Amino acid sequence: MRERLAHVPVRGALRERSVAPYLALLKELRARPRIRGVLLDISSGGGESVASTDLYLAVKRLNEQKPVFASIAGVGASGAYLAALGARRIFAYPESLVGSIGVIFPHIAVQDLARRLGLSVDLLHVGAHKDAYQGYRPLTDEERGKLLAVAQEVYDGFVAVTAEARHRPVEEIRQLATGEVWTGAKALSLGLVDALGDRETALEELARATGVPSGKTIRAVPPRPFLERLVGAGSGAVAAGLADRFRETLEDALVDAGGLVLRR
Repeated sequence: MRERLAHVPVRGALRERSVAPYLALLKELRARPRIRGVLLDISSGGGESVASTDLYLAVKRLNEQKPVFASIAGVGASGAYLAALGARRIFAYPESLVGSIGVIFPHIAVQDLARRLGLSVDLLHVGAHKDAYQGYRPLTDEERGKLLAVAQEVYDGFVAVTAEARHRPVEEIRQLATGEVWTGAKALSLGLVDALGDRETALEELARATGVPSGKTIRAVPPRPFLERLVGAGSGAVAAGLADRFRETLEDALVDAGGLVLRR
């Protein structure tokens, strides 16, 4: 049996739709005995809370069966940093942006804008607060407090996972969980990553840990979305890149319109 390492690049915002193919891919890598270790190559600013948690759990489950090393490239923040916590070791470039341990709950009220445009909106609802999170009217103080309580609960979970993964006291991690980012060099001094180096350095370390030469690495990526395949098929890399941007913009718009989305 020819043993291999797998290089899995993770890019862009973490949405339920964009993460789902990675969950399937990581599960498949768990089941393939010839894959002895995985390099998770991350460059992402995070995304939806549930999607980030799903990716973290998938990485953690894979790491329980075979070594997973995470390499943070340009940015590994918020939900993307959470995903990296599932790995056995985390590498970062000295100039990478790392951290942003926190939770955000965007709420944009368009009520005043609608009035200026002469639009009248009726939100028929049953339930005292059912209309609170539709992005039309401002929140009341009571509703704001309820949302903050939900965000606090998710935040506490993020802090607890970070503390466990980094083998640090919860209160110590809470002091770092301000939502800010640090360079990779600073993150190393804070204990949020294990080593500095590029993805090749991380891959060489993974090779030493598994006994599989780094030259025996395959690139493992999930299938491209249908829109990218359709547009990119006849127009090359430029069209594929435009499809990526269009798809992400469309997903962002749909997520924002949906109202209730916690983000890491």
